[in-house]
Amino acid sequence: MTTITVLAPAKVNLCLFLGPARRDGRHELVTLFESVSLADELAISESGRDEVVCSGVEGPNLVLSAIERLRACGWDGPAIRVEIDKRIPVAGGMGGGSADAGALLRAARELAPLDRAAMAEVASELGADVPSQLAPGLSLGTGAGEIVEPLAPLPPHALAVVPLAHSLRTADVYREADRLRRPRPVAILERWRAELGTALRSGEPLPEYLMTNDLAAAALSLCPEIGVALEAVERQAADQALVSGSGPTVFGLFWGSSAAAAKRRAAEAAAALQSSYPAALAAAPVSADYGNPRNA
Repeated sequence: MTTITVLAPAKVNLCLFLGPARRDGRHELVTLFESVSLADELAISESGRDEVVCSGVEGPNLVLSAIERLRACGWDGPAIRVEIDKRIPVAGGMGGGSADAGALLRAARELAPLDRAAMAEVASELGADVPSQLAPGLSLGTGAGEIVEPLAPLPPHALAVVPLAHSLRTADVYREADRLRRPRPVAILERWRAELGTALRSGEPLPEYLMTNDLAAAALSLCPEIGVALEAVERQAADQALVSGSGPTVFGLFWGSSAAAAKRRAAEAAAALQSSYPAALAAAPVSADYGNPRNA
């Protein structure tokens, strides 16, 4: 077996409307996921046993859980070693663990037969964010985020991403959102879903009033540095400044008359932000092809 490499792009949430908690403990959501060019890279090779190596990251790894669940559902690929070059901020609200698990599932189909239904089932078992990461791109997430509808790309835009030197546990942010009474009733959640659908069909940049993250207040409550970062991004003339997912990563969105124009605006903003945030970087939306496995 030759080594297979696969990129695992991070995601941002261009909006996130939070609904009530369900019986399983998860919350109803309406969210717009977008994959971006900030990505981990997985290198997969045959080994004597299944193992995952991710330098600098301790504790359970969702990629190993993905392999174990694949085995349990009958996937008979060879024992593999997965080495992860980690670039997505850990516990930063950009879905790095879910992206890695999604990338592993894409690569698994190159190693042994795996039908799409089984892959989707394993993804859903791993966590609400994983189904949206099976095929990079723009998608609408509903349910707890696990019901995914692929969408056509938005008009040209790019991002300046500002990782912070902090981490937030997703569960802690949701608990704080509940404490702050941020969830919306289901009827209101459905209204926002309808308005988002209308905006997406227009072919225009998303209106600012829809670019809302209902978890932002909870993340800010737990990590006040987020507010400082948002102000810094706004000073760079970002069209929108948002918290990604459960935070603390912040990003600025820059629309443009062309992809090149948007990327130029984002790159200039990221360069200016690096004096205060050395890890700031420019990123661009990516499509499903970006995450295709390839032989090294």
